[in-house]
This record gives sequence, C-alpha cells and structure tokens, in this order.
Amino acid sequence: MASFFLLLIVFMVLCFHGHSITHWEDVQALKQFINGVHSDSMAPGSCLASWDFSVDPCDSLSGDKFTCGIRCDVVISGVTRVTELTLDQAGYTGSLASSWNLPYLQTLDLTNNYFTGSIPGSFSRLTRLQRLSLSSNSLNGSIPDSVGAFPDSLEELLLDNNNLQGPIPPTFNSLTSLKRLELQGNRLSGEFPELSQLSNLYFLDASNNAISGELPSTYPGNLIELTVRNNSLQGNIPASLLNNSVYLQVLDLSYNNLTGTLQPELFTHPSLEQLVLAYNRFRWVQVPGNWGRNSELIAVDLSNNDIHGFLPGFLGWMPKLSALSLENNKFSGMIPTQYALKAVTASPAGVAPFERLLLGGNYLFGLIPGPFLQLKSGSGVTIRLGDNCLYECPQSFYFCGGGVQKSLVECKTFSPVIP
Repeated sequence: MASFFLLLIVFMVLCFHGHSITHWEDVQALKQFINGVHSDSMAPGSCLASWDFSVDPCDSLSGDKFTCGIRCDVVISGVTRVTELTLDQAGYTGSLASSWNLPYLQTLDLTNNYFTGSIPGSFSRLTRLQRLSLSSNSLNGSIPDSVGAFPDSLEELLLDNNNLQGPIPPTFNSLTSLKRLELQGNRLSGEFPELSQLSNLYFLDASNNAISGELPSTYPGNLIELTVRNNSLQGNIPASLLNNSVYLQVLDLSYNNLTGTLQPELFTHPSLEQLVLAYNRFRWVQVPGNWGRNSELIAVDLSNNDIHGFLPGFLGWMPKLSALSLENNKFSGMIPTQYALKAVTASPAGVAPFERLLLGGNYLFGLIPGPFLQLKSGSGVTIRLGDNCLYECPQSFYFCGGGVQKSLVECKTFSPVIP
C-alpha cells in the first residue's frame, strides 16, 4: 500500500511539472542568469533568444528552443541537472547573477561578452565546477578573497582581459586542483603573491597589469609556462624559480624593471626552451660553467636592456638555440666566429643553426665575420647588424641594413679601444 501511494505522489508531481525533466533549481538559476542580460543584446536568432521556459530546457535542446548554451549530462532519479553553460563570443551585455545555484555545473564559459560588475562570490556554490572562463568581458572591482572558497574541483580559472583592479589575493592558494590561471590584461596591482600551494598549476599568465615589487621566492613545482610581461616588477629573478620549477619551458618577464646579473641557471635549466627578458634593465650576463652545451633553449630575447661586456660566446654553442636577439644593449667587442658559423654552416645532427640573429644597436666593432659574406638576401636567415661600430658594413649587405653604423666619435667615446 505504501508503495502505491509513493508511485501516486511521483505521478502527480510529474503531471504538475508538465513532464519536466530538468531540476527546478536549475531552471530557476537559468532564469536568474538571463534576467541579468540586457534584452537589447539578445538579437533575434541568438542563443539566449531561443531560451523559452514554457518548455523544459534539458528536454528541448534538439528543437528550436534552447538551441545552444547549455548541456545536461547528469540524471539523478529521473531528474536532469545542467552541467555546462557556454556563451562564448555571443556579445551579450548585462551583469552576472549574484546568486549561482547550479550545483552540478562543470563548465561555465562566458568568454568574449560585455558583462559588467564584480565577480560573484556565489561561484563557490558551484561545487563541481572544473572550468570557469570570464575572459574578455568588462568585469570590474577587485578579485574577491572568496575566490579561495571556489570549489576544490576547479582546474581552469580565466579572468583575463577585463577591468579588474587591486591585488591578486593569496587565497588562490586554496584552489589546489588549479592547473591554468589567466589574469592578463587587467589593472591588477600590488606585489605578486606566493602561490606555492598550487602544486598542479602548469600555466600562469599575469601579463599587462600594474604588478609591482619583487618576484616571490617560491613557485608551484609543476609550472610549465610563467608569463608576467609588461608590469612593474623590480629586483632580479630569484634562483628558487629556476631551481624549483624543473618543468618550466617558457619564461617571459619582458617589459618590466628587472635589474642585476643574468645568472647562469637561466642557460642551463633542464627544460627551459623560451627565455624572454627584453625591455628590462639587466646589466651583465654570467657565463655558465658548461657553456650551455646541454641547454634546451630554442629562443632567447635579451634585447633592450643595459647589458655590457662582450657578446656571450657560449650562446653560439647552444645546440638547440635558433633565435637570438641581443639588440639595443651596450655590448662591445667583435662578433664571435661561432655566431657566424652557426648562422651559415650546415650543422651536425641535433644542432640547430641560427634562423634569427639580431645584434643591432650595440657597440660591436671590427670586421664582419667572413662566413656572413656567404649569405644572400632570401637565404632564410634573418640577421641584423645595423647601428653598431663595425668596419665596412654598408647597407648594401642585407644583414647590415636596418640602420647605418654609429659615428666613429660615438664609438670611441663608448669604447676607447676601437682602432
């Protein structure tokens, strides 16, 4: 008898809801979201314009209503839960709902819209969320400290290209499953926090902000790419970054105010392939003990610093280095023969030739290395030697183009040893 009444109650509930299969809380949450979107940004035929709550959302995805934007993959006791909400490049305006109650949501992607306002702290209710992308909107205010209460399941957090301000909260350390963090293209300020607790983080980009102070002393051990270009960082690169991040492949700290000596660990790191430190104020390069013969570096850009001394000869011995830019520094002396040989000579197996060698804007003197004279325009090798103190480097040589040589007076003023 009890079973009969239970079945009767279930039947009445289904009838009352019009055979709805979407959980009523999910329906309410979707309604609250669309209520925050300006109606004039929902053009006829657009994704949100197809949402019609006179029918069941999860039961109408293959029809002409609810044609896009949501996915329903989880069914519990005959009731379906929303697992994905994606409105990428839809151009919608409005504010994000203040209350989010989609507990089975795994992906929330609102990239490339015009949403304004602050980041809702109620994202912490999305207990199964794995990917949150709010990239390229007009969100403002600070990143709330409650970001630390976001679900432990979160693996990707993309907040880039908004108008977010204030410091990067250290509460990010609570997101222990986080693998990718993108904060670039905002107005974030203050010092960069230590995020060493994010043991799974492999990608971190905080470029194009107003971050100041020195780089932190500890980093996630699994970092593969670290990019903090175009900020106001000071000091030098901490040795712990290179010693602890043994999987690091890309390091881009260009367009900052970093100073000091470039330590040899930069050129002997076991996995580093791309090193970009252009537009800083580094002054010296320290030679590694093994001359970088075991280096994994493919591209090095040290241009537009204040680096003095002779050209680092060891860079010509690196087996995989194919792109080197040392332009606009204070290098002097002669061009190492090894540089020229690496640019024009067929390299043995496992050794990459120079495809790009940019040495312009220094105080290099002497004759052009003989191997360069074998090169012709269109040879596939980009070389720039202009704006130096080289003897007989006319613009008719394609690798001397891009600027005439400095005057003899300027060259002798900088380096009296020039003959």
